[in-house]
Amino acid sequence: MSVVGFDVGNESGIVAVARQRGIDVVLNEESKRETPAVVCFGDKQRFIGTAGAASSTMNPRNSVSQIKRLLGRAFADPELQRDLASFPFRVSEGPDGFPLVHARYLGEDRAFTPTQLLAMVLSNLKGIAEGNLNAAVFDCCIGIPAYFTDLQRRAVADAATIAGLRPLRLFHETTATALAYGIYKTDLPEKEWLNVAFIDVGHASMQVSIVGYKKGQLNMLSHAYDRSLGGRDFDEVLFKHFADKFKDEYKIDVYQNARACVRLRVACEKLKKMLSANPEAPLNIECLMDEKDVRGFIKREEFEQISSPVLQRVKAPLEKALAEAGLTTENVHFVEVVGSGSRVPAIIRIITEFFGKEPRRTMNASECVARGCALQCAVLSPTFKVREFEVNDGFPFSIALSCKPDSENTESEQTIVFSKGSPVPSAKTVTFYRSNTFAVDVVSVDADDLQMAKKISSYTIGPFQSSKPEKAKVNVKACLNIHGIVSIESAMMLEEEVDVPVATTNETLKDDTKMDTDDALGDPAPGTDENMQESKCSADATHGAAENGKPDSEEISAPMDTDAKAEPLIKNVKKIDVPVSGLVYGALGSEELVKASENEYEMALQDRVMEETKEKKNAVEAYVYDMRNKLYDKYTDFVMSEYKEGFIAKLQEVEDWLYEDGEDETKGVYIAKLEELKKVGDPIEIRYKEWAERSSSINQLVHCINGFKEVALSNSQAFDHIDMSEKQKVLDECSEAEIWLIEKQQQQDALPKHADPVLLISDMKKKAEALDRSCRPIMSKPKPAPKPQTPPPPTPPTESPTTPEPQTPEQQQQSNGAGEAEEPTSEGGAQDQEPTAEQMDTDKPDGWAEPSA
Repeated sequence: MSVVGFDVGNESGIVAVARQRGIDVVLNEESKRETPAVVCFGDKQRFIGTAGAASSTMNPRNSVSQIKRLLGRAFADPELQRDLASFPFRVSEGPDGFPLVHARYLGEDRAFTPTQLLAMVLSNLKGIAEGNLNAAVFDCCIGIPAYFTDLQRRAVADAATIAGLRPLRLFHETTATALAYGIYKTDLPEKEWLNVAFIDVGHASMQVSIVGYKKGQLNMLSHAYDRSLGGRDFDEVLFKHFADKFKDEYKIDVYQNARACVRLRVACEKLKKMLSANPEAPLNIECLMDEKDVRGFIKREEFEQISSPVLQRVKAPLEKALAEAGLTTENVHFVEVVGSGSRVPAIIRIITEFFGKEPRRTMNASECVARGCALQCAVLSPTFKVREFEVNDGFPFSIALSCKPDSENTESEQTIVFSKGSPVPSAKTVTFYRSNTFAVDVVSVDADDLQMAKKISSYTIGPFQSSKPEKAKVNVKACLNIHGIVSIESAMMLEEEVDVPVATTNETLKDDTKMDTDDALGDPAPGTDENMQESKCSADATHGAAENGKPDSEEISAPMDTDAKAEPLIKNVKKIDVPVSGLVYGALGSEELVKASENEYEMALQDRVMEETKEKKNAVEAYVYDMRNKLYDKYTDFVMSEYKEGFIAKLQEVEDWLYEDGEDETKGVYIAKLEELKKVGDPIEIRYKEWAERSSSINQLVHCINGFKEVALSNSQAFDHIDMSEKQKVLDECSEAEIWLIEKQQQQDALPKHADPVLLISDMKKKAEALDRSCRPIMSKPKPAPKPQTPPPPTPPTESPTTPEPQTPEQQQQSNGAGEAEEPTSEGGAQDQEPTAEQMDTDKPDGWAEPSA
């Protein structure tokens, strides 16, 4: 299972992977940690990432960047319209009211959705991860801004699907930064909260979050943002400043030339970075437009003065984040700044003045989001064991369910199901009272956020049929999934069947008031899921019987006699699933998603074919240059002069063909052309290689022959066990190989270098291998095991004469009794045993031999 985190920024993307030793940021094909988020369309293929950035200057009209600014936004959006003014590519309004990007691809004009373009960028980042891991990448975690709407989140998920990825979570960039900061902290307090403010100033947006830390957990307290405040706004200020200046001084209008605009924006971005470290910086561009070189100069004070409208907007997100968190600047213990745009000194000064403390840079400003995403992916992955760390993220918007009016309900109803700050993921159930099919809209209730579409999606609940005359109770389950996407998951109709026991008084009363069988809206009962509490969204819950002129339900009660006792009522609830069909405004349908995936596969296949074609073309070109240089150098003596001139002419002909008729050919044509050249050039290369390596091969064969010959003639005792006939066989094999080598060497010495060799390196290797196979088993034969030696027979002990001592009559009697007991009682006694084989061997006379069988 792959554990990968993607940070797809407005300007560039970063890939981080989780390994056993930690989180690593992988390098792209140019050994850089950041990959441009650019897609450039050509006549034959696409150029994505670093290749796209390199082609964007020469082909600005077909180079698409800042794709995140287009994603999930209506074409009429005022912010999008302001962005379109600075884009060199053409964007139009699609039939659904969303933008379409136009580019010329494969010789024709094509239109692409922002989702397709994001999928291309993700495919490129996926290839970088796969090249680093040497394995397929599917599961991942993708960082998204916290302000992304429901439609933008769906667009990112669809783009990941088109790219062949399976996102385990769309992770808020601010939460990813907070996770990467806190999970490695070992000194977090256990009781008190440690509050940290994270300020992310990126290329196109600014995000602020206040996070509370305790040991083993983080709690997201607030989100605040400005969608259009980032580093590119400072670039734009410098761009307009110098565009007006060059118009006055050099009489050139860069707005009339797309390529000049791109070059000036790149130069202004570099100038901004220089001003972050220097009090003043120059600007020099050669041949910007109309073959004119331009020069400029600006000081940091002037830069901050012309950027004052942008700098004034920095303070608003800080105030909003602090207010939503319910904290003061004194309660914020640390301030962390990240993002590529946070390096502007004026921004740091404003943050310092607001919080009253110096911001810190303990994390990598560009890589912290990707690292946090990789950490979250490792937490969700079963292949990694990650330190226990709880992440309590909050949803930055408020979402409600709205009921459309119908014939029975003339007023629309709205119930907030997920308030701002709700945990992600979560689910809630809303109860409706309806008698037939009805519609429910998922809407946003954040009136201050103009980017949030008022209506997100619409669902039809039904059809269903109640068995009772009153309105049916329908529970609708709304889910906020792990990606922050809201949907209605299911609906269920509940019918209560009441069994009435016989009361002691045998009297019943009917009550004309309505009894609501649903749970009251409020705090859930102890032991129930807080996220599954029910809330009402129906007008008839308040009007009751007044609408229909009769009670909707009956309540069985006992008489007013306090002495009478009634049996408890038994209620059987029948649950029936109700069909749910939905429509998400602006999102891709299932068929459109499949078609987009097929188009991406076809374009990727075309890119791969073109890359392979380029490789074959480059191989032909490299062979022409390399062979021609060698023919004039080290291959001169290995080819006849007439063949040499002809081959050089052939190489020149192929070179001319490459730059003329063969500039745009297929892969097969280049392969055939290279094989045609190699038919002439390979024999020359072989002759040179044989000559260069022949002496070392001869020495190896001679060493092998002499080695075996020396062993066979050795008088060492280590080889005495080898029979002389076998030693002679080794000597014969060595002599034969030596004679063959001498004959071949003499023939080779008589030939010129340009002739085909007769003493080949491969033949000498085969001869050495054959000699080794035949001689090594003989000379490495182990000695036979020695025969076991028989030990000499033991010699009987010699008795020395002793003088017996006089014995008493009792001792003599005991002595006689013991002697009788020691006498053998059978023929197998020790005194009658036969001699052993070893004893018989010692008695054999010299020269005796065993008879043969």
